[in-house]
Amino acid sequence: MKAITNINIVLIDSVIYDGVILVDDGVIGEFGEREKIQIPEGAEIIDGGGNYAGPGLIDIHSHAGGDIWFYEDAQKAAEFHLRRGTTTILPTLYYNMTQEELLDGIETIKEASKTGAGRIIDGLYMEAPYLNPKYGADVENNRWALGIKKEEYQPLIDAAAPFAKVWCIAPEREGIERFVDDVKAKDEDAILAVAHSEASPDEIFRFIPQGLILATHHTNATGDLIKYPEVRGVCVDEAVNFSDDIYAELIVDSRGIHVDPFMIRLVLKIKGKERIILISDNCAFDGPVPEEGDYAGVTDLNFDHAGEIAGSKLSLDQACKNMMKHTGASLSDVFRYASYNPSLLLRMDNMGSIKKGNIANIVIVNDKMDVQKVMFQGEFIDN
Repeated sequence: MKAITNINIVLIDSVIYDGVILVDDGVIGEFGEREKIQIPEGAEIIDGGGNYAGPGLIDIHSHAGGDIWFYEDAQKAAEFHLRRGTTTILPTLYYNMTQEELLDGIETIKEASKTGAGRIIDGLYMEAPYLNPKYGADVENNRWALGIKKEEYQPLIDAAAPFAKVWCIAPEREGIERFVDDVKAKDEDAILAVAHSEASPDEIFRFIPQGLILATHHTNATGDLIKYPEVRGVCVDEAVNFSDDIYAELIVDSRGIHVDPFMIRLVLKIKGKERIILISDNCAFDGPVPEEGDYAGVTDLNFDHAGEIAGSKLSLDQACKNMMKHTGASLSDVFRYASYNPSLLLRMDNMGSIKKGNIANIVIVNDKMDVQKVMFQGEFIDN
């Protein structure tokens, strides 16, 4: 039995000040105000230092960690994120990989998920194979741009499902319906995400009954349909903003480059707190950081060999800090965006909030969301 004392407990919509959390056998037990919780005799006492305890972060979309792709060394990439408060992660595989590379990456990540820091891996996020080849980083290396072929995609489905929790699609691609049908035949619970797309609202909405409830890095790598000269059309971003069914991922970097701070606030106003999910979209492209212009000296963006933005260098705790900076979000808000909402999306009933009976994945932070300690499955990790 462990007792975390001298701690402020962050709940979904409130905070318990000067609280106690009991942890037994890797599970959260009783918690509440100090004077209301009886600490069992012999319990190990952990002083929270007057900091804040929230649920371990859930990053549903990350390609890498610490300059290491998950498909290269999933253990090291996972350790990078775990030390920064992420206790559940979906490694992401991208459309610049061949069929063989994707199959190898799937097996590497599956194996890593069984031991060590890799245990934070709880599935895959397939940002492949069939997105719109006009959009995204490293577009010239899209290996899946020429057509949708069952003999090419079925081995991926067989290898990844049901371990893969999310499959990205561009709904406008010819033949995408058959691919979706085959994914759902293998895993009826698979989540679909609209990604790298210029689909119309109608093209997107037809897939909602099949599980399209997520928008990949909302407002990034999406097109616009122009019906008339000098008249703004409606496309992916508008469809996502309109639909109450669809969660919107946001990459929130320190300078508001992926998503302008005003746009973040606008999306938040439209979608509401219940449909925002923060992601890291961490990548390990080794392109040059611009020395001049708006991006000069930036530290939390990633660039491909052409010098184009290609994901980020974020971890999810940093994304939370940036969300607080750009929107005035509270700790309760950012834990919602980075833990509770992802848990709802992924139907993870035993994590995502400080709740009796949940897995004891807990991150202790200060009031600025700086990580102090991380508990994974009831044990504090070494920082």
